[in-house]
Amino acid sequence: MGNHSEFILSGVTDRPELQVPLFGVFLLIYGITLVGNGGMILLITIDPRLHTPMYFFLRNLSFSDLCFSLIISPKMLLNFLAERKSISYTACALQMCLSTAFGDVVFLLLAVMAYDRYVAICNPLLYTVTMSRQRCKQLVAGVYAVGFVDSVINTCFTFRLSFCSSNIINHFFCDIPPLLAVSCSDTHINEIVLFVLMCCITLSSFVTVLLSYVYIISTILQIRSTEGQRKAFSTCSFHLTAAVLNFGTILFLYSRPSSSYSMDTDKVASVFYALVIPMLNPLIYSLRNTEVKDALRRAMNKLLTNS
Repeated sequence: MGNHSEFILSGVTDRPELQVPLFGVFLLIYGITLVGNGGMILLITIDPRLHTPMYFFLRNLSFSDLCFSLIISPKMLLNFLAERKSISYTACALQMCLSTAFGDVVFLLLAVMAYDRYVAICNPLLYTVTMSRQRCKQLVAGVYAVGFVDSVINTCFTFRLSFCSSNIINHFFCDIPPLLAVSCSDTHINEIVLFVLMCCITLSSFVTVLLSYVYIISTILQIRSTEGQRKAFSTCSFHLTAAVLNFGTILFLYSRPSSSYSMDTDKVASVFYALVIPMLNPLIYSLRNTEVKDALRRAMNKLLTNS
């Protein structure tokens, strides 16, 4: 039997009375995400004082969050108001490929940023050599390459399957597990590939972050002055908060026993991961970050002066 020409996305909820209120909430989240991440990219680009490895990685993190939101949010918002929540076969494959790629990029960038903080705090004398501009560009290029290779492999393995029975995806975007659930083919190989690649990327990123902060905290505790400890920890507290949010959500999604699995719970966690966290990341890095606030103040003063 052949595949369907389109899929139907069930959305966040099937309750009609919640469609318009949720549309308003997620439209607000989407707007804040665009302004926050777009503003962070622009601010880091125009301010020479933020042209450091840490902010170079942060700019790429904001770009990835921005792209991730652009891939998922518009279609989801449209479906809140649409009678027929359909997505074409090709558009579904493209959404899966791009969302998987930029999702991987976020985790890999968090690992690279953890390594950057490790070098800055544990080996400060070698920092400028170790984290040179060329090395930073190579790390980011490698991150994007790995993310897109993984996404292409998973997308190809998923869309080689047959979808000949139900075409209703119990999710608000084309993600891999919900599509495997509606396939009428044997998905055993797909599940193995997904698990292996997820372990290689997500687990390795998590281990890198964890080990980096073990060394970072150990080094900070050896600093005798309280002020020195506070200053050292403040340089990585923003990244640590973002890492906990991202990896915590993924661990919740994939570490639960199968007996407690629920697609509704999975969708709530996916909303937090796909929509809320991209909004929170620029806020985490700006609200209590003196360097970012100073850069924003300089940019505003320059804008007012020129006007």
